[in-house]
Amino acid sequence: MASDNIFSGLRVVDLASFIAGPSAAVILSDFGADVIKVEPPAGDLWRHAHELPPQPQAKDPYAWHLANRNKRGITLNLKSSSAQPVLQRLIEWADVFIVNTPHPARNRLKLEYDDVVQHNRRLIYADVTGFGEKGPDADLPGFDITSYWARSGLLSMTRDAGAPPTWPVAGSGDNATAVGLYSAIVTALYRRERTGEGSYVTTSLLAEGVWAASVSIQAALCEATFYGLHDRKHPANAVLNVYRAADDTWFVLIVMPDKFQEVAQALGRKDILTDPRFSDPAKLMTNMPQLTAILDDMFAAQPMTHWQQIFESVNVTFGVVRGPQEVINDPQLRLNDIVVPLEGAPGKLTSTISSPIQVHGVSKVSARRAPSLGEHNEDVLKELGFGARDIDALLSSGALGKMKEEQR
Repeated sequence: MASDNIFSGLRVVDLASFIAGPSAAVILSDFGADVIKVEPPAGDLWRHAHELPPQPQAKDPYAWHLANRNKRGITLNLKSSSAQPVLQRLIEWADVFIVNTPHPARNRLKLEYDDVVQHNRRLIYADVTGFGEKGPDADLPGFDITSYWARSGLLSMTRDAGAPPTWPVAGSGDNATAVGLYSAIVTALYRRERTGEGSYVTTSLLAEGVWAASVSIQAALCEATFYGLHDRKHPANAVLNVYRAADDTWFVLIVMPDKFQEVAQALGRKDILTDPRFSDPAKLMTNMPQLTAILDDMFAAQPMTHWQQIFESVNVTFGVVRGPQEVINDPQLRLNDIVVPLEGAPGKLTSTISSPIQVHGVSKVSARRAPSLGEHNEDVLKELGFGARDIDALLSSGALGKMKEEQR
């Protein structure tokens, strides 16, 4: 692979908090961008996600390292007037500026695009919001569960009939949004290469959630008739369903119409093909619960390894439902650089998840631990042109906050 990273020399200021914005910066850093993470003196609250139920509990701050690896870290008290010269030099230094501060606060802190672009006309200003920039809810705070999942309709559809909405996987909407924000940034960088002009790019958790649910939302736009929520005992299609093997392994089965006869024969159930309840297409639709019951009994008689061999022999699509502890042992993850080594992190944090984008012929940087709080204050300030006396003055003024030793 090539020795040079595609974004070597690209300068990024990550002023965002939690996951979506910082994770977009992580993708840029994976390809060699120099990212400076800017935090308030008390630190980004995501540093403590590993301690907050219902997140999995651990001694090591796994969530922080995932969303902030490869970055240099500084603290800056934006409420202090003394911090403005530092912020201005960061803006002048940067190619990309990522922010998710709510707009009312952003306006008070002089962080809006019109404020920032005065100092750097070529800047890519990347903004991520909960509900978009316009409309009555533009200034509402939003997390992925409220904006991406609930408001978009996803949360109402990802459940079985009769079940209440459930709590989705933490960060799932944020990380999908991060890929969208990264795409906007890269699009703007391409435009800058062609025109020399910077850009204001944005996405929202709501927009990304609606995009994820777009097949159903598009159906609603054309007044389609919906089948209703999935009910695995009474499915719309018995061979697009979830079943359980004898060893309590759940799996997703997807049999397309042109494969049904071959699959039935491989399963040793040719009788299904001639059963009048199922051989007649009109009757089949009303007898899906009966077909599901037959398949339930059949699949419950043998372990997953048995069914896996049969499914693979006829090239049918299926997916074993796995928990996180099983997923990490899947050889596909390491063979495809989905899970990679993490350098310098504490405790048991020896691996991390790479961003989901690969460019053949372009290498990613080796994943390095996230910064401790204010770890690179002095180095970055010197790089920005501040001398020793200037740095002392910034410390005395509270622009950097009162520094404390932070556990990495």
